[in-house]
Amino acid sequence: MEFETLLYEVSDGVATITINRPDAANAMDPQMALDLSQVGILCDDDPAVRAVLITGAGRMFCAGGDLGTFAEAGMARKSIIKKMAGDLHMGLSRLARGNAPVIAAVNGTAAGAGMSLVMACDLAVAAESAVFTMAYTRAGLVPDGSSTFFMPRRIGDRRARELMLTNRVLKADEARDWGIVNEVVADDRVLERAQTLARELAAGPTLAFGAVKTLLNGTFDQSLESQMELEARAIAELSVSADGEEGITAFVEKRKPEFRGE
Repeated sequence: MEFETLLYEVSDGVATITINRPDAANAMDPQMALDLSQVGILCDDDPAVRAVLITGAGRMFCAGGDLGTFAEAGMARKSIIKKMAGDLHMGLSRLARGNAPVIAAVNGTAAGAGMSLVMACDLAVAAESAVFTMAYTRAGLVPDGSSTFFMPRRIGDRRARELMLTNRVLKADEARDWGIVNEVVADDRVLERAQTLARELAAGPTLAFGAVKTLLNGTFDQSLESQMELEARAIAELSVSADGEEGITAFVEKRKPEFRGE
């Protein structure tokens, strides 16, 4: 399937989504939000997709929302932004609640909606030259793209407030130290490293990965006892799945398991 603002392909169990507006700094416009909504459904519904990788074409990951589009819309921007945010959030919801782990390969600047997108991913690998900034309030706006949900959970409330209120710019090493990304590698290795990680995850127990995502995403919404009950139900259910049976059997037989994502 082809999209106006994204490149999409599936290979070896990995769906690669490339933000493809390099001449516009990969800024997010209404069409990109719609494309992300549609690609989120594709990833969620295709059993061949067992990991998702998101990166940007050119020198930037995503420079945020396309403010030029908003300016041209005049006061009609209110309705445009509601539609755009709805599409974006639908896509992010599908990726977050799907079984496939989502990895960001941050090849350059991640600002505004671009940084929100990184925060929504399960794992992130950044190029040494990458920088991160929220930038929303600099334009008199408020963060969207799930960042007010994921950022406090990933890095804590104080740091989330600092980034959102001061628009502090973090270099890649600082982003790693803050827990925004997992790894920092040379610029020419970022996609390769993220692809390796994605392929490793795509060969893993996909249903178990999905259960891990669900448990972690709800951690702050449950009491201790409720969270432990959810853990108990999830591990019991997975123990009788095909991959659970394979994992247990392989352990007993002292061999490497061969997971099928079932």
